Amino acid sequence: MNKKIIDHHMHTNFSPDADPKATMELYIQAAREKGIEGIMFTDHVDFDYPTPIFDDMIDYDLYQKEIERVRAKENFKVFMGVEMGYQPHLNQMMSDFLKSYPFDFVICSIHVGDRLDFYNGDFFKGKTQKEAYMRYYEIVLNAVRSYDDYDVFGHLDYIIRYGGFENRSYLLKDYADILDQILTTIIKKGKGIEINTSGIRYGLGVLHPGIDLLKRYKELGGKIVTFGSDAHKVYDYYDGFEEAKKMLIEAGFEYITVFQKRIPEFVKI
Repeated sequence: MNKKIIDHHMHTNFSPDADPKATMELYIQAAREKGIEGIMFTDHVDFDYPTPIFDDMIDYDLYQKEIERVRAKENFKVFMGVEMGYQPHLNQMMSDFLKSYPFDFVICSIHVGDRLDFYNGDFFKGKTQKEAYMRYYEIVLNAVRSYDDYDVFGHLDYIIRYGGFENRSYLLKDYADILDQILTTIIKKGKGIEINTSGIRYGLGVLHPGIDLLKRYKELGGKIVTFGSDAHKVYDYYDGFEEAKKMLIEAGFEYITVFQKRIPEFVKI
């Protein structure tokens, strides 16, 4: 693996849902052991989350100082990213927050739909599987149409992680029209998507997104793709990247994207 291919989606112990032992220093140690030249931390910011887990927000003044301290102490390339949990009533709050700190990279993710949590199942109540998935994609489409202050859209088919359905997979053709609208909007606005490898870890047997959606993104003109393990434990850092690389090549891509100061650089796979 090219040493410039940095994990662009990972969580330290600053994120309330991450392992308390997942320190920045331990992640850097893991990066060094793998021969990777830098590290990108993307801890959670989820304003107005419907359950208490994100009530205690990260103090980003202290967080920025910690990034600077660790960067100097470890003599390592440390980039400050963030995963923003999108909800439509938060557009201005999110943008104001992002302007306040020198982020290198911003992921826009949807963890909540219609103010209902996916993780605890509230979003799925009273919906069939297809209704839940379609409503999720309607929310994604609204997000990419109405919000621009991000670099890459996170785990595009995240909805398949949850719901408790016997078979959580889906056929691209069943959502082809709305997915084309989503991808076209992302591409036209100069944004990208990630290959999030956590689907393997969560027992889904696929990456986020799967090969069919990635191929469609390429067909429509998509170029910006990052790799992200979505690690919440140091053990999972950089997990599944060989599978992601194979899938990216199968979809016809020759380059992966890395970010610094929110500027994309294309790195040969």
